[in-house]
Amino acid sequence: METLTMCTRQSNTINRFTTLKSISSSAAAISRLTLLAVRNEKDMDSLSVPIKYREVKSFWKYYSGQEVAPVPTIFIGGNHEASNYLWELYYGGWAATNIYFLGYAGAVKYCNLRIGGLSGIYNGQDYRSVGHFERPPYNKNTIRSVYHVREYDVHKLMQLEEPLDIFLSHDWPVGITDYGDSKVLLIQQKPYFQEEIETRTLGSKPAALLLEKLKPRYWFSAHLHCKFAASIQHGSDGSVTKFLALDKCAPGKNFLQIIEVESEPGAVEILYDEEWLAITRKFNSVFPLTQRRANFSSAAMNIEESREWVRKKLEERQFKPFEFVKTVPAYNPSQRVFDSIPDIPQNPQTLSLLELLGLPYLLDSSPVTGERTAIPASPALPSDFQTYDSEEIPIDDIDDLEEIAEAKADDPTRE
Repeated sequence: METLTMCTRQSNTINRFTTLKSISSSAAAISRLTLLAVRNEKDMDSLSVPIKYREVKSFWKYYSGQEVAPVPTIFIGGNHEASNYLWELYYGGWAATNIYFLGYAGAVKYCNLRIGGLSGIYNGQDYRSVGHFERPPYNKNTIRSVYHVREYDVHKLMQLEEPLDIFLSHDWPVGITDYGDSKVLLIQQKPYFQEEIETRTLGSKPAALLLEKLKPRYWFSAHLHCKFAASIQHGSDGSVTKFLALDKCAPGKNFLQIIEVESEPGAVEILYDEEWLAITRKFNSVFPLTQRRANFSSAAMNIEESREWVRKKLEERQFKPFEFVKTVPAYNPSQRVFDSIPDIPQNPQTLSLLELLGLPYLLDSSPVTGERTAIPASPALPSDFQTYDSEEIPIDDIDDLEEIAEAKADDPTRE
């Protein structure tokens, strides 16, 4: 049997990620750490965090090759990332050697386990009404909306038919507290969640739809900075999803847990998922790159024909992802980054994957017309800009009712 190990304590800057390693029996370790994916000082202009947390941290060491993750690592994006870098890898890819980003939505295979995920957090206003219109350099609004989940990405995940072993999301599926010990959660950890639990606004509605449709064996989340477990039985078929969220990585916190995940023997490496790339190919023609939502009826490609085409292409490279390539200079403590770095560099991994799938590169398209352009999408963000969004759980956590009330006052549209 193979083992799925998710996360190690060695990488103390990695949040919402899974680390995968083959050992003698099936096991999995899940951890809540913080991966800001900041490669250099300029990336911090795309990082939605309060000023006091705007630091380069240590991801740059992995990006530069100075350090290498000890085991293959998979992560999804949350709401405290260098969004400009993740946009380069929208379809997924290596963020550093041995550290793989699942993309804004995605699925891969490892040791014959199928792992899917959805990046970002839910915002009801942006979910259905807009596409991926944000482009770096971000302004004070787009730096926060860029990580909001979009209907387009969820719709693609909803097309998956083959079983998933593991699914990752940043925020919890709404209603998940119905299936665990919510009394302990409220009394011992987060009493101020009670109103949102009662009004069913704690968590993500799209994630709940995916949980109901995909029914993975395991679902792992983060975001709310507390440990919570649940078991969901899906209707008459008897299938069960085991849900687990963990606390932030800090002394005395429940940020790490080891579980067992059974699987048949398979390649001990991260591989492309045939069905997912067929879905990607089918729906790329309606990729919404402006403030208009996607028109799914225009995606006329037959999924089975797409899948057969994708299979032949993937067999040529044994389903292996394209190799990691640096697109900007890594942080150098003794030398500042030059401003000549492009805002939207074309990542060779993304270009190669799109070429493999026979798709055009669209990530630098105009957010107004949808056409390819080299013009920045939004005015540059001031270096002293301070951002706070009530829909976020800040890195240092919100631990009292006063801060919650203040956050809601800042944003009365909070969902």
